[in-house]
Amino acid sequence: MDNIKVYMERVGQQARAASQIMAQAGTAVKNRALENIAGALLSGSKALIAANASDVAAALASGLDAASIDRLTLTEATVRSMAEGMLQIVALPDLIGEISDLKYRPSGIQVGKMRVPLGVVGIIYESRPNVTADAAGLCIKSGNAAILRGGSEAIHSNQAIATCVHQGLRETGLPESAVQVISTTNREAVGELITMEKYVDVIVPRGGKSLISRISKEARIPVIKHLDGICHVYIDDEANLEQAILIADNAKTQRYGVCNAMETLLVARSVAADVLPQLCKIYLDKGVELRGDETARKLVKQMGVATEEDWRTEYLAPILSVRVVAGLDEAITHINTYSSKHTDSIVTQSYPSAMRFLREVDSSSVMVNASTRFADGFEYGLGAEIGISTDKIHARGPVGLEGLTSQKFIVLGNGQIRN
Repeated sequence: MDNIKVYMERVGQQARAASQIMAQAGTAVKNRALENIAGALLSGSKALIAANASDVAAALASGLDAASIDRLTLTEATVRSMAEGMLQIVALPDLIGEISDLKYRPSGIQVGKMRVPLGVVGIIYESRPNVTADAAGLCIKSGNAAILRGGSEAIHSNQAIATCVHQGLRETGLPESAVQVISTTNREAVGELITMEKYVDVIVPRGGKSLISRISKEARIPVIKHLDGICHVYIDDEANLEQAILIADNAKTQRYGVCNAMETLLVARSVAADVLPQLCKIYLDKGVELRGDETARKLVKQMGVATEEDWRTEYLAPILSVRVVAGLDEAITHINTYSSKHTDSIVTQSYPSAMRFLREVDSSSVMVNASTRFADGFEYGLGAEIGISTDKIHARGPVGLEGLTSQKFIVLGNGQIRN
């Protein structure tokens, strides 16, 4: 592609025009488009898997690691899952046009708020082709236009999925340009996308820390993002220890390479001798490397030394840092110092301690007696999620349909004038 700037300008213009049509589309039309896309994914399954096979072959030849190959690979099951995801979005309520907080003012006017689309959403992601389908579905249902830029390793897979999305939009009478998948692997396209204030309303990066850091620094458009998932579980001195062991085990070992997995375990000093040996045996049996402070290492001899850097590290691997703290105050201080503000959990039977933890821990998801692995749009009842935000403005926590919308004030009058 000779001129990336010209190409991206055209993509932006088409997206802006399509966003105006999508904002007017009714629920039935949007749902029919999603159903048609689901049908196109299923009927085109063989073509999708064939396109994906060329991506996988190229990735293997380039030496891409096994975990990335796994995320890249499409199977009949994953194609069915993408189609089912579209139908799940169909079942979600349509928020667009919803009016809330309508109240009369002394002047006689009524003031309320209406839920509206954001407009054009740019999504930049790596490896997983299924994100192309998920992002398209959520943007369509929320009345937005989408510009999707997947990883270069999945270019053929993403274009094949885009073909199915365009078929579903076309069959419904909606513009194909409502969902555009960037057709070049040139990295300059990303630089253009994140600076097109005229055409793009928000950017959502999904991928590794380096990608998100770059987008956050260079974007001239609002970004919905989280950098790290340094998640904590704190076992309080009033915890049910049997429950604590189950939660702390699940939070770490249910899956390692995900942003809501626990990376640091905090244990109250008064219960450390009772819970740490049992819990760490489970971890060691599962091959988890343990790194602890001095007190924790005295209780579990197989534990290595935790450095200052460990408290600040998202491992995304079978590695866990462990610290024994004096109690709730020290646990909250540690979390607010080292947490990435993603997800943190307390295990306790004390209502006052639970309420303090909920109020004082400054994270996008704060939990009581539950595994951090529940920090997920589907588990929260949001349906599919576009990502997770640790920012405090607009969207915070898992971002589903509502996070892809905004509100505007509406005023209903009957001839009132201001004196």
